[in-house]
Amino acid sequence: MFRDRQDAGRKLAGELEKLGLADPVVLALPRGGVPVAAEIARALKAPLDLVIVRKVGAPGNPELAVAAIVDGDPPDVVLNREIVEAYELDDAALRDLVARARPELERRRRVYRAGRPLVPIAGKTALLVDDGAATGTTMKVAIRALQRRSPREIVVALPVAPPETIEELACEADRVVCLSQPARFFALTYHYRDFPQLTDETMIAMLPPPQRRAKGSSPTPGSL
Repeated sequence: MFRDRQDAGRKLAGELEKLGLADPVVLALPRGGVPVAAEIARALKAPLDLVIVRKVGAPGNPELAVAAIVDGDPPDVVLNREIVEAYELDDAALRDLVARARPELERRRRVYRAGRPLVPIAGKTALLVDDGAATGTTMKVAIRALQRRSPREIVVALPVAPPETIEELACEADRVVCLSQPARFFALTYHYRDFPQLTDETMIAMLPPPQRRAKGSSPTPGSL
């Protein structure tokens, strides 16, 4: 059991430091992954960024994901092909479902990023972090989207997850580091002594402040 998310992040950082990761960029899944990732980024002296994912629900069953949109420039759409085929969705139907989900992704981007540009990961080690994983569905989607951005490798870092989830993630990522893999996995809250719900404001306060251009200066090429 971890004391809190920060404690989990420090313990994960200790294991990750042993790997000698090349040019790491720490990528957190909001919200719970941010306090864990912030400790790792501090220990590794690495940039910290977010991977924002928005589920695209099936027709009449919004809790069942037919796809997911991952924040990027442009955003990546990752399909759950088994569900797409089960619902017999054609390209037009998929485009419509994605279009309906897009505004919420944009809202999260505005709130969470607050002017922070994406940290490039091409040729770098993408270190994907959350505070734990039950099924690992969101993590899998994030891995598949990050693969399209040409990282050197993708490393998943988790404090706790069931063994079967780790096995599945190991098929998607280059490496997986998980501190605890209990055979009987309960809700994440059972694995932390202090596991508060995080508000947007609390999470954003843990991120690096947006870089502000000096008044009258010109933007650098490629900046937002």
